Amino acid sequence: MRWEELEQQPCSLARTLSVVGDRWTLLVLRECFLGTRRFDAFEQRLGITRHLLADRLKTLVRAGVLNKVAYQQRPLREEYRLTDKGRDLYPVIMSLVNWGDRYMSDENGPPIRHIHRTCGKPLRAQLVCSECAEPLAPHEVLLEEAPAFEGQLLPAHWHAKQAGET
Repeated sequence: MRWEELEQQPCSLARTLSVVGDRWTLLVLRECFLGTRRFDAFEQRLGITRHLLADRLKTLVRAGVLNKVAYQQRPLREEYRLTDKGRDLYPVIMSLVNWGDRYMSDENGPPIRHIHRTCGKPLRAQLVCSECAEPLAPHEVLLEEAPAFEGQLLPAHWHAKQAGET
């Protein structure tokens, strides 16, 4: 499978990676969540080349993750703002931050603490079930192919495992 073909795959993760699957895009998104909006500010904060930054921003705009909004008319100047689709990536970014805090920190610990405004305490984002609010673990989640894809996406051994066979 070629990188350009990811968005055509019948896999939500592959399709997502076609938009946010490289390191620069994730760092651009980090900056968006930190309030960075203007091209020059992204360039300065990230130390990324103008060409690469323009490409990543264009991809995010095309995918509907960011909108370009004019902040000046003459000359026209635009900034980048997260859309609802973009803001919905916040849990993804926080999950990666949590993983990095746990496994990539040095002896000084995590470089940034995240404080919940409501309770004022440091937080660690956690994935929970949308129905019962229990924390999720991989072994507690069953997978089921949508009817249109039945028998096509999950490996054969998965189907046997689900049926209780060994």
